[in-house]
Formats: sequence, C-alpha cells, structure tokens
Amino acid sequence: MSGSNDHIDDNARRYGKQAIVAAAARLQSGGLVAVPTETVYGLAADSTNAAAIAEIYRTKGRPDFNPLIVHVPDLDAARKLGIFNDLAVQLAKRFWPGPLTIVVPKAPDCPVAPAVTAGLETIALRCPVHPLMQELLESSELFLAAPSANRSGGISPTTAQHVERSLESNTPMILDGGPCASGIESTIVAIRDENYQILRPGPITEEELQRCTSKAAINGQEGRVEAPGQLASHYAPSKAVRLNATKAEPDEYLIGFGPVAGDSNLSANEDLAEAASKLFAALHSADASDRARIAVAPIPKNDIGIAINDRLKRASH
Repeated sequence: MSGSNDHIDDNARRYGKQAIVAAAARLQSGGLVAVPTETVYGLAADSTNAAAIAEIYRTKGRPDFNPLIVHVPDLDAARKLGIFNDLAVQLAKRFWPGPLTIVVPKAPDCPVAPAVTAGLETIALRCPVHPLMQELLESSELFLAAPSANRSGGISPTTAQHVERSLESNTPMILDGGPCASGIESTIVAIRDENYQILRPGPITEEELQRCTSKAAINGQEGRVEAPGQLASHYAPSKAVRLNATKAEPDEYLIGFGPVAGDSNLSANEDLAEAASKLFAALHSADASDRARIAVAPIPKNDIGIAINDRLKRASH
C-alpha cells in the first residue's frame, strides 16, 4: 500500500521477472505500483478495484472530477471497456501500441470503478508500447488505471527518482525502467461520432492524426474535463515560471532551447522531440535549484512544440 516505501531492490527491479511478479501480486491485492511507460511514469492500480482507485486519488491528492486513463494490452482488451466505432478502430490500429489515448463511450458492462471515469459516460483508454508496462499488464491480467506518478498538478515524473521526490512518504513500489523516451504525456483524442477532438496535445501530432483519418480535428466544448491534463494549472513546479525568456533575471533558473543556452538546454539543435523528452526533467532540476524562479526560452509552436507549449502554459499558471 502507499506509504510503505517497500521498493524492489536495485538488482531486481529493472526488467527482471522477479520484479514483474512482485508488482503484479501487489496490484492484484489492491496495492499501487509506479511503473514507466514511453511517456511518463504512471501510478498504476487495478481499474476495477474501487479501494485501489481511491488510494490513487489519496496518494496524488488528485481532484475527484479528473478522470484516469486505463491502460490495456491491445485493442481486443480495450473493447471490453469501451465502444469503438470505425474511426476509433482506425486510430487504435494506426497508433497503438503508442502514446495515443482514445476517449470513447463506456461499454454497457464496463467493469471499471466509477471513480476512474469521474462519473462520465466515457472512458479514456491507451495501449502503451513500453515493454515493462506491457509485461505488467500481461502478468497481472488487469486493466491498469495509471495517472502520472506525482502529486496532482505537479511536474510529471520521467525517472524513478522524480517519483520518489514528488510522492515522498507516499511513494509505493517502483519498477525502475530508466528515463521515459517521449517525456511528455500521451496525446488524447475524444471520438465525437464520425469526428474527433484533441483534448490534450502530445507526442502524436495533429498532422499525424489528420493524415491517418483524412479529416481535421473538430473544436468542442470548453471547460468540461473529460481527460487528464485539461485543468488550467497542471504540471506545475513549486516556483513561479516565466515563459518566452531570452535571458535570465538574477534570481531565475533559465531552461534554454536552441541559441538560448540557459542553465540547461532542452535541445541545442532545436530538435522538438529531444526537447519534449527533456522537458519535465529540466523542470524538476529547475525546481530543485537554489534560484527563486524559473524562466523558459521560447519554444516553436509547431509539431510537438504545440504539446510542449501546452505543458509550459499550464505549468506557469
């Protein structure tokens, strides 16, 4: 259970069979496990166990109106939880396993605990590509609700150390899979009949979605929280954040990009994918520094830069 700090020892917890078996047993008994995905570390629990889901909310200090993403091993498993029309199937077949979350209507006999969907008639589903998360899904035979493994609203974790720093005494068992590859959370799309709406930008870009579906995303209802990452203040450090900074004030830690060197640099070569992979780690370093505030260099607003700027905007609120 959370707060026990019973981590798997260093020799066992990286991709070992012993680590997976121990973590699966913990999940089956209603406990929590922090586990890497290709995006960020998730705080996993059995999505059908109401007590385990309540433990996620308690551990994160998460608002109960903010739904959770459920991770599944494949499309067949996803169809046990949600209703997939032709468009949803098309997106799943193109981008799964991978960093795309699809919000669809709940299946009539959907077994997940009500708190997972925050009272909505839709469910957010994702099939992750990370081998450790896939092994855990297979070994546990569970559908795993897994929001980011950090205090709610804080900086998302991309290493096991970030998880420990954020959750402190509430840290559960951690499976250490090293740094996450994408570094920002999944793109989330909601299926709207024969159209789709982007609820959260991420590693799968709007252009990729449009190429797959041969249609542009539609605009939708504002202010309705249907998926994680839609709150105005989210991914936030404990310090004030100033955006589009080309130089630092004396009390600022500057996160650079391209020619703006900074105290650290997301990508000296202006590679947006590299910048995305380093974003949360840079925010963690800045938050832990001896500077009172954080400044971030301008990031182009195209391609994955759209997702980076989305996270930075919410971090600065």
